[in-house]
Amino acid sequence: MATTNPKLKAAVLVVSETASQDPSTDKCIPVLKKVFGDLGNDQWHVSETEIVPDNALAIQKTIRTWTDGPDPINLIVTSGGTGFATKDVTPEAVTPLIDRHAPGLIHGMLTTSYAVTPFALMARPVAGLRKKTLILTLPGSPKGAKENLEAVLKLLPHACIQAAGAESRPLHAGGVEKLEKDAGVSSAGTTTGTGCGHHHHGHGHGHGGHAGPRAHTNPEERPQSNDPSAGPTRRYRSSPYPMLAVDDALKLIAEQTPAPVVEHVPVDMRLSGSVLAEDVKATESVPAFRASIVDGYAVKIPFTGKFEKGVYPVTIVSHAQAGEVKELREGEIARITTGAPLPPGADSVVMVEDTVLKSLTDDGKEEKEIEILTDEIKPNENVREVGSDVKEGETILKKGEGVTVVGGEFGLLASVGTKEVSVYKKPVVGVLSTGDEIIPHNREGSLRLGEVRDTNRPTLITAARSHRFEVIDLGIVSDKPGSLEQTLRDAMRKCDVIITSGGVSMGELDLLKPTIERSLGGTIHFGRVNMKPGKPTTFATVPVKDNSGNPVTKSVFSLPGNPASAVVCFHLFVLPALHQQAGIKPLGLPRIKVILDEDVKMDKGRPEYHRALVVTKEDGLLYASSTGGQRSSRIGSFRGANALLAMPQGEGSLKKGEKVEALLMGKLGEVER
Repeated sequence: MATTNPKLKAAVLVVSETASQDPSTDKCIPVLKKVFGDLGNDQWHVSETEIVPDNALAIQKTIRTWTDGPDPINLIVTSGGTGFATKDVTPEAVTPLIDRHAPGLIHGMLTTSYAVTPFALMARPVAGLRKKTLILTLPGSPKGAKENLEAVLKLLPHACIQAAGAESRPLHAGGVEKLEKDAGVSSAGTTTGTGCGHHHHGHGHGHGGHAGPRAHTNPEERPQSNDPSAGPTRRYRSSPYPMLAVDDALKLIAEQTPAPVVEHVPVDMRLSGSVLAEDVKATESVPAFRASIVDGYAVKIPFTGKFEKGVYPVTIVSHAQAGEVKELREGEIARITTGAPLPPGADSVVMVEDTVLKSLTDDGKEEKEIEILTDEIKPNENVREVGSDVKEGETILKKGEGVTVVGGEFGLLASVGTKEVSVYKKPVVGVLSTGDEIIPHNREGSLRLGEVRDTNRPTLITAARSHRFEVIDLGIVSDKPGSLEQTLRDAMRKCDVIITSGGVSMGELDLLKPTIERSLGGTIHFGRVNMKPGKPTTFATVPVKDNSGNPVTKSVFSLPGNPASAVVCFHLFVLPALHQQAGIKPLGLPRIKVILDEDVKMDKGRPEYHRALVVTKEDGLLYASSTGGQRSSRIGSFRGANALLAMPQGEGSLKKGEKVEALLMGKLGEVER
């Protein structure tokens, strides 16, 4: 358009119950004004704005005021009320006012939106002319309204000028190419901003969001295609993902990690390392019978309450083994071993040390008579009563407690006869490496030019298994889009968390992010972290259906290809997510304060997780020393490392004797004394 023409007049009508009561809550008017200013080629003047409630008559009255007067508005955009909620009446209010409909504009917005999410088809937009005014309905969320207007704004001056009564022939002189040039668009796309985010017309007022797949990045953050089949000429030249601080990345992981799933499992040795999802009550008492706590003789105290010392016949033998025991009568005694049940009728147990043998049976193999040397025997002496350890119905373990072998929890469950417990299901982890240059670490023969042995996959598998998680080895995947997509789809049928390494940087074959976004409909929550090593670490979630058809979320951690980076990022990011999904607290590695045993240089560009050896000294304090060179490809720096020092970004070094936080990866070392 010739910029010498007078400016076209635009009006913004916000339809919102909330904003009509409190205009300060509206965010759409300033956002849309900015779009007119930024992309309008200095052709627009937003002369009118209004906020009305969800009322068809109020909407129509405002539009008629702007269209039916002697100086009509050229373009009216409405925001809000276009969803499926019962109060969403904007399309119904606007449609009767339209003289000539403009389905092409609707199609353009929906097509652009559909490239991001199928939920765009849930939109109910209206577009058309009333007299000399073009009317366009936008979604209620500021982001959705902004992106939909951006998709068509550069085309609208042409329509508005024609609608105002301009001659068509001069406007079209020079053909479509001239129209495109004047509008600042090309045949490849309608605007420089491609794609409307994930808000669209399905939102009545932008309160909430669709549950379907959506792209994480905004159009302005995606200046080029991320199509994995587009080739190197169309790859990103700079990362479209904002650089996140480590704490912000951890917060995002915590927010997006699926809640623990409860399952009922038998009490066996596989239970070790699980966390209980509900309290466990004892199904029986321990002990379940009155038992002796010493080796000796069970006696029956006479009704007089006083036991007399003297010689008594041994009529019963009770061992710590199953079987019926006959009743003990007054004047008799029963030989009994520790842990054995007291015979019916017995009151107490006399220690063997308080007795002497008086006579044997005729065959000389058994005791016949025993002399008891004391009369200071009280009722229930040396007897462990029923339920004295655990009473039936008593809560023995609480929800959230872990089951370990060393802590005795497994033994406690076994002692009361617990057959099954509810625990949080531990996520199954899948580990794969990507890259046509990667070969199995144990392949025979020397390396060919460009080949790299796969150290990451076995290292990450070992790391995950060391924390008692089930791990599936997904192998090495080719750098071909279809191959990676199929491997990930197959993995998501059997794994809850997938860890990949490699393929997350800026090379033309780094296909992981585009495959997750475009092929799997996943969401990249972050693609860069402000840390060293591990800047390109990526975290994504992918919605899938389980074997029963229920919607579930799978997590994907894409770690850098450099071995040391991958291991650091596993401990820093993946382990807390695995713990959270398994119900384990606290999350991740233990954090401790250590004293530097030497000067350690800081990185002036990024915070660094520095591999170190932490030891205890005679003063009982913890001291840390560096394990050497920290290049991200330097796996040798892990030799002897049992901790990661959380080094701040800065110039120079932290000096010997200063304290710093560390994440403890393994057992503490000890200085030789």
